[in-house]
Amino acid sequence: MGKLDGKVALVTGAGRGIGRGIALLMAQEGASVLVNDLGASLDGAGIDQGPAATVAREIEDLGGKAAKNTESVADYAAAEAMIQQAVDELGGLDIVVNCAGILRDRMIFNMSYDEWKPVLDVHLKGTFNICRWASVRFREQRYGRIINMTSNSALGAPGQPNYAAAKAGITGLTLTCANGLARYNVTANAIMPSGWTRMIDSIPRMVEQFKDQGKMPSEIAEGTEKDPKHVAPLATFLATEEAAHVNGHLFGSFGYNYVLMSQPKVIKTLRSEHRLSVDELVEWIPKAFSPELEEITSDPGVSQAIEALPDGEWFEVRPGIRYWGSRLEPYGELTW
Repeated sequence: MGKLDGKVALVTGAGRGIGRGIALLMAQEGASVLVNDLGASLDGAGIDQGPAATVAREIEDLGGKAAKNTESVADYAAAEAMIQQAVDELGGLDIVVNCAGILRDRMIFNMSYDEWKPVLDVHLKGTFNICRWASVRFREQRYGRIINMTSNSALGAPGQPNYAAAKAGITGLTLTCANGLARYNVTANAIMPSGWTRMIDSIPRMVEQFKDQGKMPSEIAEGTEKDPKHVAPLATFLATEEAAHVNGHLFGSFGYNYVLMSQPKVIKTLRSEHRLSVDELVEWIPKAFSPELEEITSDPGVSQAIEALPDGEWFEVRPGIRYWGSRLEPYGELTW
Protein backbone atom coordinates (compact mmCIF):
# COMPACT_ATOMS: atom_id res chain seq x y z
CA MET A 1 0.00 0.00 0.00
CA GLY A 2 1.36 3.39 -0.99
CA LYS A 3 0.80 6.61 0.92
CA LEU A 4 -0.93 8.14 -2.12
CA ASP A 5 -3.00 5.20 -3.34
CA GLY A 6 -6.04 6.41 -5.27
CA LYS A 7 -4.85 10.00 -5.49
CA VAL A 8 -4.21 12.03 -8.65
CA ALA A 9 -1.38 14.55 -8.80
CA LEU A 10 -0.47 17.27 -11.28
CA VAL A 11 3.26 18.07 -11.18
CA THR A 12 4.43 20.99 -13.31
CA GLY A 13 8.00 21.17 -14.56
CA ALA A 14 8.11 17.41 -14.07
CA GLY A 15 10.21 16.55 -17.11
CA ARG A 16 13.53 17.13 -15.39
CA GLY A 17 15.24 17.72 -12.06
CA ILE A 18 13.23 18.32 -8.92
CA GLY A 19 9.84 17.98 -10.61
CA ARG A 20 10.80 14.67 -12.20
CA GLY A 21 11.87 13.24 -8.85
CA ILE A 22 8.59 14.30 -7.24
CA ALA A 23 6.47 12.86 -10.07
CA LEU A 24 8.27 9.51 -9.92
CA LEU A 25 8.10 9.18 -6.14
CA MET A 26 4.44 10.15 -5.97
CA ALA A 27 3.75 7.51 -8.61
CA GLN A 28 5.69 4.94 -6.59
CA GLU A 29 3.48 5.84 -3.62
CA GLY A 30 0.39 5.03 -5.67
CA ALA A 31 -0.67 8.34 -7.24
CA SER A 32 -1.66 8.73 -10.85
CA VAL A 33 0.38 11.62 -12.24
CA LEU A 34 -0.22 14.23 -14.90
CA VAL A 35 3.32 15.11 -15.97
CA ASN A 36 3.49 18.70 -17.18
CA ASP A 37 6.56 20.13 -18.87
CA LEU A 38 6.79 22.57 -21.76
CA GLY A 39 10.24 21.23 -22.56
CA ALA A 40 11.67 24.72 -22.93
CA SER A 41 15.28 25.72 -22.58
CA LEU A 42 16.47 27.13 -19.27
CA ASP A 43 15.55 30.67 -20.33
CA GLY A 44 12.08 29.59 -21.45
CA ALA A 45 12.67 29.41 -25.20
CA GLY A 46 11.42 26.56 -27.40
CA ILE A 47 9.15 23.59 -26.88
CA ASP A 48 10.04 19.91 -26.58
CA GLN A 49 7.48 17.21 -25.81
CA GLY A 50 10.23 14.72 -25.01
CA PRO A 51 10.82 15.37 -21.27
CA ALA A 52 7.16 15.08 -20.24
CA ALA A 53 6.62 12.02 -22.44
CA THR A 54 9.73 10.33 -21.07
CA VAL A 55 8.72 10.73 -17.42
CA ALA A 56 5.15 9.62 -18.12
CA ARG A 57 6.54 6.53 -19.81
CA GLU A 58 8.88 5.86 -16.87
CA ILE A 59 5.90 5.90 -14.53
CA GLU A 60 3.94 3.52 -16.75
CA ASP A 61 6.95 1.19 -17.06
CA LEU A 62 6.99 0.99 -13.27
CA GLY A 63 3.35 -0.08 -13.28
CA GLY A 64 1.87 3.33 -12.53
CA LYS A 65 -0.65 5.48 -14.34
CA ALA A 66 0.38 8.73 -16.00
CA ALA A 67 -0.47 11.23 -18.71
CA LYS A 68 1.64 13.98 -20.24
CA ASN A 69 0.95 17.65 -20.78
CA THR A 70 3.25 20.04 -22.63
CA GLU A 71 1.40 23.34 -22.21
CA SER A 72 2.83 26.44 -20.52
CA VAL A 73 1.77 27.13 -16.93
CA ALA A 74 1.97 30.84 -17.79
CA ASP A 75 -1.10 30.40 -20.02
CA TYR A 76 -4.21 30.96 -17.87
CA ALA A 77 -6.52 28.92 -20.13
CA ALA A 78 -3.94 26.13 -20.49
CA ALA A 79 -3.75 25.83 -16.71
CA GLU A 80 -7.52 25.35 -16.54
CA ALA A 81 -7.23 22.69 -19.24
CA MET A 82 -4.57 20.84 -17.24
CA ILE A 83 -6.93 20.42 -14.30
CA GLN A 84 -9.62 19.14 -16.65
CA GLN A 85 -7.16 16.77 -18.33
CA ALA A 86 -6.29 15.24 -14.96
CA VAL A 87 -9.99 14.68 -14.30
CA ASP A 88 -10.75 13.31 -17.76
CA GLU A 89 -7.71 11.06 -18.20
CA LEU A 90 -6.76 10.12 -14.64
CA GLY A 91 -10.08 10.30 -12.83
CA GLY A 92 -9.74 13.38 -10.63
CA LEU A 93 -7.29 15.74 -8.99
CA ASP A 94 -6.12 15.74 -5.37
CA ILE A 95 -2.59 17.20 -5.44
CA VAL A 96 -0.82 19.96 -7.34
CA VAL A 97 2.92 20.53 -7.16
CA ASN A 98 4.26 23.66 -8.85
CA CYS A 99 7.87 23.14 -10.00
CA ALA A 100 7.93 24.76 -13.45
CA GLY A 101 10.51 27.50 -13.76
CA ILE A 102 13.00 29.36 -15.93
CA LEU A 103 15.97 31.67 -15.36
CA ARG A 104 17.07 34.94 -16.92
CA ASP A 105 19.70 36.16 -14.49
CA ARG A 106 20.99 39.72 -14.46
CA MET A 107 21.90 42.35 -11.88
CA ILE A 108 19.05 44.78 -11.17
CA PHE A 109 20.82 47.69 -12.88
CA ASN A 110 21.26 45.64 -16.07
CA MET A 111 17.93 43.81 -16.18
CA SER A 112 15.55 44.58 -19.02
CA TYR A 113 11.78 44.24 -18.85
CA ASP A 114 12.03 41.35 -21.33
CA GLU A 115 14.23 39.54 -18.81
CA TRP A 116 12.01 40.44 -15.87
CA LYS A 117 8.52 39.61 -17.13
CA PRO A 118 8.93 36.04 -18.49
CA VAL A 119 10.40 34.82 -15.20
CA LEU A 120 7.50 36.33 -13.24
CA ASP A 121 5.07 34.87 -15.79
CA VAL A 122 6.32 31.31 -15.40
CA HIS A 123 7.03 31.23 -11.67
CA LEU A 124 4.53 33.53 -10.01
CA LYS A 125 1.76 33.80 -12.59
CA GLY A 126 2.16 30.11 -13.45
CA THR A 127 1.83 29.08 -9.82
CA PHE A 128 -1.22 31.33 -9.44
CA ASN A 129 -2.81 29.87 -12.58
CA ILE A 130 -2.51 26.29 -11.35
CA CYS A 131 -3.56 27.13 -7.79
CA ARG A 132 -6.49 29.19 -9.02
CA TRP A 133 -8.02 26.45 -11.15
CA ALA A 134 -7.13 23.59 -8.81
CA SER A 135 -8.64 25.42 -5.84
CA VAL A 136 -12.04 25.48 -7.56
CA ARG A 137 -12.09 21.70 -7.69
CA PHE A 138 -10.50 21.30 -4.26
CA ARG A 139 -13.15 23.56 -2.70
CA GLU A 140 -15.97 21.63 -4.33
CA GLN A 141 -14.64 18.21 -3.29
CA ARG A 142 -13.43 19.54 0.09
CA TYR A 143 -10.01 18.03 -0.25
CA GLY A 144 -6.70 18.99 -1.79
CA ARG A 145 -2.98 19.45 -1.37
CA ILE A 146 -1.05 22.42 -2.81
CA ILE A 147 2.76 22.23 -2.75
CA ASN A 148 4.66 25.16 -4.23
CA MET A 149 8.37 25.60 -4.84
CA THR A 150 9.87 28.83 -3.57
CA SER A 151 13.61 29.45 -3.27
CA ASN A 152 16.47 30.40 -1.02
CA SER A 153 17.12 33.07 -3.67
CA ALA A 154 14.08 34.97 -2.37
CA LEU A 155 16.21 35.90 0.64
CA GLY A 156 18.36 38.15 -1.49
CA ALA A 157 20.21 36.55 -4.41
CA PRO A 158 21.92 39.60 -5.96
CA GLY A 159 21.93 38.40 -9.57
CA GLN A 160 18.32 37.21 -9.62
CA PRO A 161 15.93 40.10 -8.92
CA ASN A 162 13.25 38.59 -11.18
CA TYR A 163 13.57 35.05 -9.81
CA ALA A 164 13.84 36.24 -6.19
CA ALA A 165 10.77 38.46 -6.50
CA ALA A 166 8.75 35.65 -8.08
CA LYS A 167 9.75 33.16 -5.40
CA ALA A 168 9.01 35.61 -2.59
CA GLY A 169 5.61 36.16 -4.21
CA ILE A 170 5.00 32.41 -4.28
CA THR A 171 5.57 32.27 -0.52
CA GLY A 172 2.91 34.95 0.02
CA LEU A 173 0.54 33.22 -2.39
CA THR A 174 1.03 29.91 -0.59
CA LEU A 175 0.22 31.41 2.81
CA THR A 176 -2.88 33.05 1.34
CA CYS A 177 -4.03 29.72 -0.11
CA ALA A 178 -3.41 28.07 3.26
CA ASN A 179 -5.57 30.60 5.09
CA GLY A 180 -8.28 30.79 2.47
CA LEU A 181 -8.70 27.07 1.79
CA ALA A 182 -8.17 25.47 5.21
CA ARG A 183 -11.91 25.37 5.91
CA TYR A 184 -12.30 23.13 2.84
CA ASN A 185 -9.77 20.54 4.05
CA VAL A 186 -7.14 21.89 1.66
CA THR A 187 -3.54 22.46 2.72
CA ALA A 188 -0.93 24.67 1.06
CA ASN A 189 2.76 24.59 1.87
CA ALA A 190 5.93 25.80 0.18
CA ILE A 191 9.38 24.25 -0.14
CA MET A 192 12.76 25.88 -0.67
CA PRO A 193 14.38 23.08 -2.68
CA SER A 194 18.00 22.47 -3.51
CA GLY A 195 19.95 20.15 -5.78
CA TRP A 196 22.27 20.32 -8.72
CA THR A 197 19.93 20.71 -11.69
CA ARG A 198 20.42 22.36 -15.07
CA MET A 199 19.87 25.67 -13.27
CA ILE A 200 23.09 24.99 -11.36
CA ASP A 201 24.73 24.03 -14.66
CA SER A 202 24.13 27.60 -15.85
CA ILE A 203 26.25 29.19 -13.10
CA PRO A 204 29.64 30.11 -14.63
CA ARG A 205 31.65 29.33 -11.48
CA MET A 206 30.09 25.85 -11.30
CA VAL A 207 30.93 25.18 -14.93
CA GLU A 208 34.50 26.27 -14.30
CA GLN A 209 34.71 24.11 -11.19
CA PHE A 210 33.69 20.92 -12.99
CA LYS A 211 35.06 21.40 -16.49
CA ASP A 212 38.09 19.17 -15.79
CA GLN A 213 35.74 16.27 -15.01
CA GLY A 214 34.04 16.44 -18.40
CA LYS A 215 30.59 16.45 -16.79
CA MET A 216 28.13 19.10 -15.72
CA PRO A 217 27.20 19.42 -12.01
CA SER A 218 23.75 17.92 -12.67
CA GLU A 219 25.38 14.77 -14.05
CA ILE A 220 27.73 14.43 -11.10
CA ALA A 221 24.93 14.97 -8.56
CA GLU A 222 23.15 11.66 -9.12
CA GLY A 223 23.36 9.47 -6.03
CA THR A 224 25.04 12.17 -3.93
CA GLU A 225 23.77 14.68 -1.38
CA LYS A 226 23.33 17.14 -4.27
CA ASP A 227 20.84 14.92 -6.11
CA PRO A 228 17.62 16.94 -6.72
CA LYS A 229 15.50 13.84 -6.09
CA HIS A 230 16.00 14.37 -2.34
CA VAL A 231 13.27 17.01 -2.44
CA ALA A 232 10.71 14.38 -3.45
CA PRO A 233 10.16 12.70 -0.05
CA LEU A 234 9.28 16.02 1.61
CA ALA A 235 6.89 17.01 -1.18
CA THR A 236 5.31 13.56 -1.09
CA PHE A 237 4.90 13.70 2.70
CA LEU A 238 3.06 17.02 2.38
CA ALA A 239 0.66 15.34 -0.05
CA THR A 240 -0.28 12.50 2.33
CA GLU A 241 -3.23 12.07 4.67
CA GLU A 242 -0.73 12.09 7.54
CA ALA A 243 0.13 15.74 6.71
CA ALA A 244 -3.48 16.95 6.93
CA HIS A 245 -2.57 19.14 9.93
CA VAL A 246 0.46 20.71 8.19
CA ASN A 247 -0.74 23.91 6.55
CA GLY A 248 0.77 27.30 5.77
CA HIS A 249 4.40 26.41 6.39
CA LEU A 250 7.66 27.06 4.60
CA PHE A 251 10.05 24.13 4.47
CA GLY A 252 13.56 23.73 3.14
CA SER A 253 15.15 20.71 1.51
CA PHE A 254 18.93 21.04 1.48
CA GLY A 255 20.71 17.79 0.67
CA TYR A 256 19.87 15.37 3.46
CA ASN A 257 18.48 18.18 5.65
CA TYR A 258 14.76 18.86 5.87
CA VAL A 259 14.17 22.24 7.43
CA LEU A 260 11.21 24.13 8.90
CA MET A 261 11.80 27.81 8.14
CA SER A 262 10.60 30.60 10.42
CA GLN A 263 7.72 32.77 9.29
CA PRO A 264 7.85 36.58 9.65
CA LYS A 265 7.52 37.54 13.28
CA VAL A 266 8.12 40.55 15.50
CA ILE A 267 11.54 40.34 17.13
CA LYS A 268 11.87 43.81 18.70
CA THR A 269 9.58 46.81 19.21
CA LEU A 270 10.15 50.44 20.14
CA ARG A 271 7.04 52.12 21.59
CA SER A 272 6.43 55.68 22.76
CA GLU A 273 3.50 57.77 23.99
CA HIS A 274 3.83 60.23 21.13
CA ARG A 275 4.80 60.31 17.46
CA LEU A 276 8.57 60.00 17.38
CA SER A 277 10.52 62.53 15.38
CA VAL A 278 13.18 61.65 12.83
CA ASP A 279 15.83 62.92 15.23
CA GLU A 280 14.49 60.62 17.96
CA LEU A 281 14.49 57.64 15.57
CA VAL A 282 18.05 58.46 14.56
CA GLU A 283 18.97 58.19 18.22
CA TRP A 284 16.84 55.27 19.35
CA ILE A 285 16.46 52.81 16.46
CA PRO A 286 20.17 51.90 16.35
CA LYS A 287 20.12 51.39 20.13
CA ALA A 288 16.84 49.47 20.25
CA PHE A 289 17.31 47.25 17.20
CA SER A 290 21.04 46.56 17.32
CA PRO A 291 22.65 44.11 16.58
CA GLU A 292 19.89 42.79 14.26
CA LEU A 293 20.33 45.79 11.96
CA GLU A 294 23.84 44.58 11.19
CA GLU A 295 22.91 41.00 10.25
CA ILE A 296 21.70 41.50 6.66
CA THR A 297 24.00 39.91 4.12
CA SER A 298 24.02 39.63 0.33
CA ASP A 299 24.55 35.86 0.63
CA PRO A 300 21.39 33.93 1.68
CA GLY A 301 23.56 30.97 2.74
CA VAL A 302 20.89 28.72 4.30
CA SER A 303 22.74 25.52 3.40
CA GLN A 304 25.97 26.99 4.75
CA ALA A 305 24.22 28.03 7.96
CA ILE A 306 23.00 24.47 8.50
CA GLU A 307 26.47 23.07 7.95
CA ALA A 308 27.92 25.57 10.44
CA LEU A 309 25.71 24.42 13.34
CA PRO A 310 27.94 23.03 16.13
CA ASP A 311 27.90 19.25 16.55
CA GLY A 312 27.14 19.63 20.22
CA GLU A 313 23.79 21.30 19.51
CA TRP A 314 22.35 18.32 17.62
CA PHE A 315 20.22 15.67 19.30
CA GLU A 316 20.45 12.12 17.91
CA VAL A 317 16.91 10.76 17.69
CA ARG A 318 18.13 7.45 16.32
CA PRO A 319 21.29 6.22 14.60
CA GLY A 320 21.83 8.27 11.45
CA ILE A 321 19.11 10.84 12.18
CA ARG A 322 19.79 14.05 14.13
CA TYR A 323 17.62 17.00 15.11
CA TRP A 324 18.43 20.67 15.76
CA GLY A 325 16.00 23.31 17.03
CA SER A 326 16.50 27.05 17.29
CA ARG A 327 14.81 27.24 20.69
CA LEU A 328 15.89 25.57 23.91
CA GLU A 329 13.81 22.42 24.19
CA PRO A 330 13.89 19.35 26.44
CA TYR A 331 15.38 17.19 23.69
CA GLY A 332 15.58 14.12 25.90
CA GLU A 333 11.83 14.24 26.56
CA LEU A 334 10.74 14.45 22.91
CA THR A 335 8.81 11.48 21.56
CA TRP A 336 10.26 10.16 18.32
